[in-house]
Amino acid sequence: MLAFGPVPAGGSPIYPMPDPDPFFLPPPDLAARAPGEVLAVRPMPPIAIFPDAAVVLVKFRSTNSAGEPIAATTTVLRPANARPDGPLLSYQHIINGLGAKCAVSHVLYAPDPNLALRESLLLNTILARGWSVAMPDHLGPTFAYGAARLGGMITLDGIRAVQRVPELQVAASPVALLGYSGGGMATMWAAAMQRSYAPELRPIGAAAGGVPMNLVKMVEGLGYQRHPAFGLALAAAIGLEREYPAELPVSESMNASGLAIRDRIANSCTNDILLAGAGHNALDLAASTSLINDPAARKVVEDNSLELYDGIPSTPVYEWHAPQDTLVPLDSIATTLTRYCAAGVPVRSELYDSPDHMTAEMLGAPAAIAWLEGRFRGEPAPSNC
Repeated sequence: MLAFGPVPAGGSPIYPMPDPDPFFLPPPDLAARAPGEVLAVRPMPPIAIFPDAAVVLVKFRSTNSAGEPIAATTTVLRPANARPDGPLLSYQHIINGLGAKCAVSHVLYAPDPNLALRESLLLNTILARGWSVAMPDHLGPTFAYGAARLGGMITLDGIRAVQRVPELQVAASPVALLGYSGGGMATMWAAAMQRSYAPELRPIGAAAGGVPMNLVKMVEGLGYQRHPAFGLALAAAIGLEREYPAELPVSESMNASGLAIRDRIANSCTNDILLAGAGHNALDLAASTSLINDPAARKVVEDNSLELYDGIPSTPVYEWHAPQDTLVPLDSIATTLTRYCAAGVPVRSELYDSPDHMTAEMLGAPAAIAWLEGRFRGEPAPSNC
């Protein structure tokens, strides 16, 4: 993990700028609400890249990593051909961001040609099947990038909330989960936590690709070498500090260069984060590496590593990745899936010959959707355990 030693004071955690839209504010009685309880519903304008879908934003009560109540949001796309209690897919978007503008609820309305191409191809394929799609802002209100356990709880509470909105007509819908990379991490944490956190939910399948299943190994791999994606490791350190400020005081331990880059990306999304971190490593931004031996700091990263979490999904799992992927620790994927198989979970794992982490998403997504379609039809889940 990123490890920084003590340096000048003044490096308290930096949180994202508040969202200017009052819809995202928590209600004063938030603590009295139950996880998954609907706090507000807002019909949204149509989205050009999804011409046949109604859009609804749902605010709900969820829980952060300290067990405290938070207000979270999910955006629902309901296609015109959706039938009452038809399939509901919780799609965990890749959110490599630290600011409100990176949230799915905002990005869907941003003029981003890359999003338009990637998301229109994937999601319109799903919507054409008549599936309703819920897309949670799974990093939470402080954009705690890297806080994977948080993403699992928000995903599950988002499903609870969407099924409680009468006009969406999904109260008795079969539910599945899908995500890639950071979205896959939220997907798999939701699947692994469901038995204990939301036992009343009965997901029929979870499909996830390119999942970082061990943040300790991942951040160590990115942190101490000059990696093109080092910015993601830095963003994870910033995001985890937001969620665990006492246990992981990263900002207190940064040198002047580290704090400058941290401030630069505190509200940034993927491209700006990668640009700011390119050519750096952890040693460039730290006074020392003493925090690496701090038990509380290391526990934070371990507690957000799925490989080290003992929860077992109650639903079949489809997993895909590229064997050439240098971003995520592949041995952790194998270890985690082996443990699920040993516990009796039907697991289908597939490899895609991709030159990089992101290309594998689009190569594997069609088969993942086909696998989910089989689950919605009630077919037995295939397994290659």
